[in-house]
Amino acid sequence: MTEAFLPTATPAAVLGVMGGGQLGRMFAHAAQAMGYQVAVLEPSRVSPAGQVAEHLIATSYTDPDGLAELARQCVAITTEFENVPADSMAWLGERSFVAPSASCVSIAQDRIAEKRFFVDCAPASSVMPAPHKTIASYADIDAIDDALLPGILKTVRMGYDGKGQVRVRTREDVRAAFDSMGGVACLLEKMLPLAYEVSVLTARGADGQSVVYPIAENVHRDGILFTTTVPGPNVSAACAKQAQDAATAIVAQLGYVGVLCIEFFVLEDGTLVVNEMAPRPHNSGHYTIDACVTSQFAQQVRAMARLPLGEVRQHSPAVMLNILGDAWFEGDGDTLREPAWDRILALPGANLHLYGKDDPRRGRKMGHVTFVAPTLDQARASLRAACAILGIPE
Repeated sequence: MTEAFLPTATPAAVLGVMGGGQLGRMFAHAAQAMGYQVAVLEPSRVSPAGQVAEHLIATSYTDPDGLAELARQCVAITTEFENVPADSMAWLGERSFVAPSASCVSIAQDRIAEKRFFVDCAPASSVMPAPHKTIASYADIDAIDDALLPGILKTVRMGYDGKGQVRVRTREDVRAAFDSMGGVACLLEKMLPLAYEVSVLTARGADGQSVVYPIAENVHRDGILFTTTVPGPNVSAACAKQAQDAATAIVAQLGYVGVLCIEFFVLEDGTLVVNEMAPRPHNSGHYTIDACVTSQFAQQVRAMARLPLGEVRQHSPAVMLNILGDAWFEGDGDTLREPAWDRILALPGANLHLYGKDDPRRGRKMGHVTFVAPTLDQARASLRAACAILGIPE
């Protein structure tokens, strides 16, 4: 493997991150704990990651001067969101060590390319995506196979947290949804009999070494992650192994470097179906900060600095609760009030993480709290108590 970028004191080694969101913030914390400085390229001068980074380059993600400054400052560069311009990552990759690569990012940010990759990878991973069809014209709608309906129509690009997705039952529904999305390229996926969803967090180094974290079982509400439970109460040993083996095959096939999260559906008959991947640390991996030997963010630091990957052992059962801006509002009204963090922190095993956002809005990710405990039942009891305190329906 090429020589590692070791943390140094004079001058400090700087790691760069494209994006100023909460994932960049937690990445910065992990990098700083290991002795690095962090440079963030982010258009806004006020952002969660920009608040804590030593260096802020406040330009657009395509600004040549900003990109040149990031490349000049940093020994290695990563991204904290998948919709970073792939061309910018490619330009940086010609001048610095970039992980993940632009080619990996470009696959993950295009649903058609992503599905094609999953199909091509199936001989190695032994899992397939849901049946699907590209919808780029009204002729494509007319040619839809009856077996694909009912389904979900998704925009090919820029979809996250349930955005850019519409459930459809008929061709007329597809036409209406296609029109509502402005006629942009979409992907129609067959709706499957879903039992539950899991995500597999994996990391791969530049030397080809890879590790896989314990399987996380996820619950979503309105397309946004609500809770992550590890170990998953419904996940069998056989399902966990199949998902972990599939993730290992996928990350190797990509030639990926860094942390990658892959989401799977588990169907009612036990079949595993690969859904999508995120080329970065992931919301469902936040539990690793408090429940694993090496957090997903420390793992990203190790991978991009070309250091040995860390141990992924989970030392405590954990449940993570996403905290949205809704928790700041009284009922359905517009009155804002600060949640009772003292009561949350009084709960057994509570670990609170707020993201430094000063504008609570409904549906906006403001933080998370992870409960760790000797048993999963104890962690889930604290979760239920936290939901009651925050006024979140279980």
